[in-house]
Amino acid sequence: MSTKRRFGPDVYNLFRKLISGYKVYFSHGILNSEGRKIFEEAVRMLIYEYPEYKPIISKARRDPTLENVLKVARIVLDEDEIENLLDIAIYGIYTYR
Repeated sequence: MSTKRRFGPDVYNLFRKLISGYKVYFSHGILNSEGRKIFEEAVRMLIYEYPEYKPIISKARRDPTLENVLKVARIVLDEDEIENLLDIAIYGIYTYR
C-alpha cells in the first residue's frame, strides 16, 4: 500500500492536463495565462483539502516555472507518471532507436 495521500480526481486530472499539455500551457518554461488558470484551479482545491502545502504552492504562484510547477505536481502525481507525461508532451508518442 502506498503512503501517498489520496487526492480528488479533479486535482489529479488537472495536473495531468497541465503536464501533458506542456507545449500549450507553458511559454519559454513559464506558465502562460491559460496554464495559470488550470494551475490556480488545481491548487485552490489542493489547499482547501491540505492547507499544509500552502508554502510550496505560494512559491510556485510567485515564480511559475516548470520546475516549481513540477514540485507541486509531485505532491499529487507519481514521479514516473510525471516523467512519462512530460516526455510524451515534448517528444511525442513515438520513440526512435
